Amino acid sequence: MIMKTTKYFSLACLKMASSILGAYTAIQDGSKEMTIESNVLMSDELDNPPVNDKIQTIVLKFSEELEPATITEAVKLYRIDSAGDPVEEACAVKIDLNDPKSIRINNKDITRFAQGQEYKLIIKSTLSSKNKASLGCDYVGYFATNIDFDLSGNPELNEERTQIIVASDFHLGVDSAFAELEKNKQALVDFLAQVKKSPNVKELVIGGDLLDEWFLPMDYQMPDSKAAFFDQVAANNQAIIDGFNAIIKAGEIKVTYVPGNHDLLLTEADVARIFPGISQARAELQGLGTYVTGPNSEIVIEHGHKYNFFCTPDPISNRAITNDETTILPPGYFFTRIATTCVIEGHPQSDNVFPEMVPNKEDPSQFNAYLYYQTWKAILSVLPVKESFDDKVLKTNIDGFTENYSINNCIPQQDKETGLISATLYHNIQDTWEERQTINGVTVKIPVSEAITRAAVPAFTDYQAQTQFFDLDVSKRIVIFGHTHVADVIAMTNRDSQKTIYANSGTWIDNAQGYPTRTFVVITPPKAGAAIETVNLYQYSPDQTITQWTEAQAIRI
Repeated sequence: MIMKTTKYFSLACLKMASSILGAYTAIQDGSKEMTIESNVLMSDELDNPPVNDKIQTIVLKFSEELEPATITEAVKLYRIDSAGDPVEEACAVKIDLNDPKSIRINNKDITRFAQGQEYKLIIKSTLSSKNKASLGCDYVGYFATNIDFDLSGNPELNEERTQIIVASDFHLGVDSAFAELEKNKQALVDFLAQVKKSPNVKELVIGGDLLDEWFLPMDYQMPDSKAAFFDQVAANNQAIIDGFNAIIKAGEIKVTYVPGNHDLLLTEADVARIFPGISQARAELQGLGTYVTGPNSEIVIEHGHKYNFFCTPDPISNRAITNDETTILPPGYFFTRIATTCVIEGHPQSDNVFPEMVPNKEDPSQFNAYLYYQTWKAILSVLPVKESFDDKVLKTNIDGFTENYSINNCIPQQDKETGLISATLYHNIQDTWEERQTINGVTVKIPVSEAITRAAVPAFTDYQAQTQFFDLDVSKRIVIFGHTHVADVIAMTNRDSQKTIYANSGTWIDNAQGYPTRTFVVITPPKAGAAIETVNLYQYSPDQTITQWTEAQAIRI
């Protein structure tokens, strides 16, 4: 028997059944073997049920006209309970009047299948066709039903607060003239107001890049007080700040902030001042944090910048320049300032020339310095500015930096006599990557050449969920990052071959460069008596509607 369902259909099921080439071939008793197609996504794995958004009728289409007398006893439907055991469900089974090769399976009330449940469907080999074709063996298929998400409440959740919302990368700016979030401000205000009223939301997790200290033009003059800067950001986004604070003050939804790279210097005191009563998930080092939640502490939420060569805190490279042991701004800060200027200037034509460099492939440090230069060249080639690379146009007054710097102070240069490649800022940064990963708590070290060349690849960040969590700790089944602005939900596996789920919460900025914006992740733990936890990705629209953005995933916990 072949069950044509989805990409979830596994090799194990194909081994259990006949092969595709074997369909319709004679078997030993001279009868034929039937194939089946289903309108419902199914797999043969109890721990990997594909999620169907809405099911009212399961339609199975067979390759042969069925013998009615064999149908009723051959079809069994079960619900999987919280212990993973099947509990038989009464069902109605009948031949489709319009197609004698198809059967229709409903629950006993002929209504929509219950939400947030896993089911097991068995079609026994006793089912046969009028010409005596059979299945050859029992078919066993598992499938799950999604949980409808509505901020006004889902009746099937009985007004219980169980759901966790994760949203990130708001990038609230200090000045509306160049902030990345302007058009979507009102949508965010409306979203927060709806979250506050929701009877089912238990937690709202802010996955980093909330207040933006990076997206500033090169000539922006930072105030002497960092706290004053963040207060200005808050004032420029007061309605949004008020929206978060209204949720916190109401006290029914736990709101947690996790640091990102664009708010790397936002201290615990700054957050507590602007968002009184908020929870914070912070690491010992400023600018990092990991939040663990869920019924079994199975959910991990980070921003994701910890694994990015250009965006993770750098407490080593510039201490000699700043004379400040607390300096942590990475090079991403400076190229973001340059990129902001490019946007303000309308992507101007540039007279700046990148010098050709000769890489020393025999010296690993120097070759990595060349790769670092090539990254700078690639970035500034697509984000040109009219200012000369030699002019001192980068104002600082932040994180121990007090001088004005040129772009060429950031870009590695090659000495004409010695051939050595080095830079003024982040001098030999390629040589300290291993140490920085240790300081920043990266468990599985990333090779420096890979970290440099793949930093801008969203899938590279996604993959860290696998290597840093799922491969190491089987108790962690769901990992959520932000940072890349590329919203997605991806099924993975852990070292015990259990299904795990990675999600990226995306962003709320006005322009996500071809990717969706105003996105957020919703995790719904198992309902009472149910087996599955679901992860969904949604997009919020300015008209206050919510749309599922991608296919849901579910795990058994």
